[in-house]
Amino acid sequence: MIAGLVLAGGASTRYGATKQLARLAGRPLVLYPIDTLRAAGVERIVVVTGHDADDVRAVLPDDVTVVHNERFRDGQATSLAAGLHEAPQDAEAVVVLLADQPGVTADDVRALIDRFRRSRARIVRLRYLDGPGPALLSREIFGEAGHLRGEVGARVLMASHPEWVDDVPVDRLGPTDVDEPADLDALRREARS
Repeated sequence: MIAGLVLAGGASTRYGATKQLARLAGRPLVLYPIDTLRAAGVERIVVVTGHDADDVRAVLPDDVTVVHNERFRDGQATSLAAGLHEAPQDAEAVVVLLADQPGVTADDVRALIDRFRRSRARIVRLRYLDGPGPALLSREIFGEAGHLRGEVGARVLMASHPEWVDDVPVDRLGPTDVDEPADLDALRREARS
């Protein structure tokens, strides 16, 4: 079984407000990765909160597992560790999505899962035309990933163990990271066109 892990604990310092709750097409950003995982057939989803945890939790569906990361200020790696710790015991792997990348598609997630089922790689990562994207982490490396520090996420594992990584090419540009209000404004304009 493959689970989903949504990292939604960041303090949104560059954005200037809680971007997980910022709305795109009338919906909070944090719901986009949940819907994407579900559309790809991932039923068990863990969402890691941090900054403004109560407000973020209030918009989440009742059937996701919510984990509050008390150490969210110490960086994304602490949210990844918190989420992996709460991953379902029967999960062979987790697909990790960020709350600020609403452009990741169900096809992207299915491509990760399909490749993992064929290769059994420790890490399966999307590679868009403009660079790397979301990844699937196998249970085999949960322990190592749980000891990462700072804002690196799993990138440091991928850099130090390139032999673990199975890249899945995606023939388009990667999704926009919503780091600043202008990024979200651009996505809103794109949605209207």
